[in-house]
Amino acid sequence: MNESFSSYQNEIYLAGLDGVRPRYPMLHAELATRAEAVLPPWVWSYVAGGAGDEQTQRANVSAFHQWGLVPRRFVDTTRRDLSVELFGLQLPSPLLLAPVGVLGICTPDGHGDLATARAAANTGVPMIASTLSADPMENVAAEFGATPGFFQLYTPDDRDLAESLVRRAEKSGFRAIVVTLDTWTPGWRPRDLATGNFPQLRGHCLANFTADPVFRARLNHPPEQDRRGAALAWADIAGHPLTWADLAWLRSLTSLPLVLKGLCHPDDVRRALDLGADGIYCSNHGGRQANGGLPAIDALPAVVEAANGAPVLFDSGVRGGADIAKALALGATAVALGRPYVHGLALGGTDGVVHVVRALLAELDLIMAVDGFPALADLKREALRRVS
Repeated sequence: MNESFSSYQNEIYLAGLDGVRPRYPMLHAELATRAEAVLPPWVWSYVAGGAGDEQTQRANVSAFHQWGLVPRRFVDTTRRDLSVELFGLQLPSPLLLAPVGVLGICTPDGHGDLATARAAANTGVPMIASTLSADPMENVAAEFGATPGFFQLYTPDDRDLAESLVRRAEKSGFRAIVVTLDTWTPGWRPRDLATGNFPQLRGHCLANFTADPVFRARLNHPPEQDRRGAALAWADIAGHPLTWADLAWLRSLTSLPLVLKGLCHPDDVRRALDLGADGIYCSNHGGRQANGGLPAIDALPAVVEAANGAPVLFDSGVRGGADIAKALALGATAVALGRPYVHGLALGGTDGVVHVVRALLAELDLIMAVDGFPALADLKREALRRVS
């Protein structure tokens, strides 16, 4: 059992008796507004932007409003259990920190990945560390403490390099490999195009590559001497369009749980599991990669049904504790948070991320308390109704 999440509310109210107000915003909209004010415009465009006119990005958020939780009464919810088992790990909550490839440049010191890893250690919420990091994965993993972490792989067009990245992740202590399927090429992102900005081409967040012996062997000059040359070399092998023929090779790279991110069609889910995947990650990349798609939450029920009991991770459009509750009720095993924690990171580094995580978990905990759900197992599909 875990009663600690809702205690964040009590801390805030008690501090208020002494005239102390929260340092960071409580609402996502204000969090985003303040993050925009402190980030350089070219970084903000990358963090906030989506594909096309961002209709899918907006739809990811608004689609949650089409579901309503139905409260149950005469249920003892004085104690709530938010714990979950994932890949043999006992986690205190169903929340994860989604992989984000510009964390490093969202803090003034340029080490946002390390700050996020420290927040994971502080909260017990696992971080899915991105391939595109400002610090090598070894340094990021060293900050996790007792909290497990997962490594997200953008598969390069060089199998030796991909294998090297996975081997390093294993050696660093990561507990699963999450392979992103929809980002072998950047989507059409007008905000970034308007600023002529692609951070990695400027040499940002490539530490996992510039620290890798296989990648360094490809270079004419060490990346410390020729940052532009290293960035162009990365661009040359940055993405590989994975096909079903690649899945056996991916599976052979590691004995760690293999999670495939970006699956939204039930036929793809079934085939992926048949070919050796251990988990499914239902996501449309927060609307960053392709516009005009189905909101990810609307794809989730069919993905869960096709997974037939296999773990299903979910992200895209999560902005509060109620969204987490709804995704869990629709069958997600765990729910990953993206942009909101990046906004917290921009405002306060580790402390900002911790605030956002604690706020969302407190809201989830209190919703379960008020609506009559003492455990995550009680958040089932019948707890939801469509809102007309």
